[in-house]
Amino acid sequence: MVANVKKFYSSCTTILVGKAASYDGSTIVARTEDSANGQFAPKRFVVVTPEEQPKIYTSVISGVTITLPENPMRYTSVPNAILDDGLWAEAGINDANVAVSATETITTNERVLGADPMVPGGIGEEDITTIVLPYMHSAREGVELLGQYLEKYGTYEHNGIAFSDIDEIWWLETIGGHHWIAKRVPDDAYVTNPNQLGIQEFRFDDPDNYMAASDLEEWVAQYHLNLSLDGTLNARDAFGSHTDKDHHYNTPRAWYIQKKLTPTMIQDPMSDDIPWSNKPTRKITIEDVNDVLSSHYQDTPYDPYGKQGDEQTRKTFRPIGINRNGHLSILQIRPNVPAEIAGVQWLAYSSQPFNTMVPFYTNVGTTPAAFANTTAAVTTDSFYWTNRIIAALASPVFDETVALFEDYTESTMAAGHLLLNTTDAAVIAGVDDVQSVLATANQQIADAVVAETQQLLADVLFTASNLMANHFSRND
Repeated sequence: MVANVKKFYSSCTTILVGKAASYDGSTIVARTEDSANGQFAPKRFVVVTPEEQPKIYTSVISGVTITLPENPMRYTSVPNAILDDGLWAEAGINDANVAVSATETITTNERVLGADPMVPGGIGEEDITTIVLPYMHSAREGVELLGQYLEKYGTYEHNGIAFSDIDEIWWLETIGGHHWIAKRVPDDAYVTNPNQLGIQEFRFDDPDNYMAASDLEEWVAQYHLNLSLDGTLNARDAFGSHTDKDHHYNTPRAWYIQKKLTPTMIQDPMSDDIPWSNKPTRKITIEDVNDVLSSHYQDTPYDPYGKQGDEQTRKTFRPIGINRNGHLSILQIRPNVPAEIAGVQWLAYSSQPFNTMVPFYTNVGTTPAAFANTTAAVTTDSFYWTNRIIAALASPVFDETVALFEDYTESTMAAGHLLLNTTDAAVIAGVDDVQSVLATANQQIADAVVAETQQLLADVLFTASNLMANHFSRND
């Protein structure tokens, strides 16, 4: 059986965690990759070697052709399993322990588009990870490289892109067809970005924390884009949007994440002024990131699975953990360990409320088959499709199965942390072949999680079968 799938994306949710705000000093970049309504995009997790990297790249969607630099590095990525609309490599970490998450679809406004229209033959989400990640040796270098491509080739869509290394996280937003801005994430803060242009304060006199297209300041002045009364630049006001769609589709996601991570701050879910960056009330863990990116507004009137509110409020806002999540990558660059084991890519497939995060070392030459060999065929032999089947079975019987997922997530993520701890210790103690040890560790956690997921499928199927509408309590 072949599923009804498509690869044009309309929505994602991003959280970025500075190194002083994370539990272990890591920089953390995370984003759900979501498909358009009524479409699903099966995903694979692979390693791309320098020999496999193209020397000349051609986009399937736009047709743009780019001659790529020499000497690419090896990198991980999460491409589409079906390549009709291109690769969409999305998220990964390279040999230099530098990460990219590309991209978060964002918004703009009519004034921007009138001053710098989109470029149909430019670059887009399909292309960015492939043309940037193998060549960047720092987050800042990645911003500069993508900025050069945007100014030369333009883009046909509005996107936000995250770049990270062991010290810094940068967030780049495209502005019209050729312009862009980027801001360094404060070390002691986290950033939320839900399909909206997010950066607020922007400065041209602080190159350590801000970068932009070469002519941005003059362009803003020429087209009267700055809306401030005091001469400062609020990029969200100048370049972004504040529509009814934003208030129901975008801003509530930032509101809920910040409600969880900074509960002392009172905000309105439809506010246009929810901060781009905020400080948490305590350090943020991998579990926190997974929790907020799996959320559906629990304990509020807006939870589609909840008991608060009514049928109208429960459908008011678009959830973060939605049916059309394709995958979530949490890209973690860890300090205080050897560079050989610093990069970890936590990965989940399908709808976030119904899956788990699996940690994989990125300094490897291959990935476990269960995570790499996704096809269009719907089968429980595929880890991606097993996760999607579980989610579809469990959603109608959420109350009866939610405890199964709580136990499953706790068990599998504990196993992941244990594997990282034991493998780290072995590498630090000294091993002959680090990549072989890491590949073995990746296979061990993959096998363990696949086995637990198959048991979860059996348990959810049993529960859902007993609650079918045609059940009858009397035995034969």
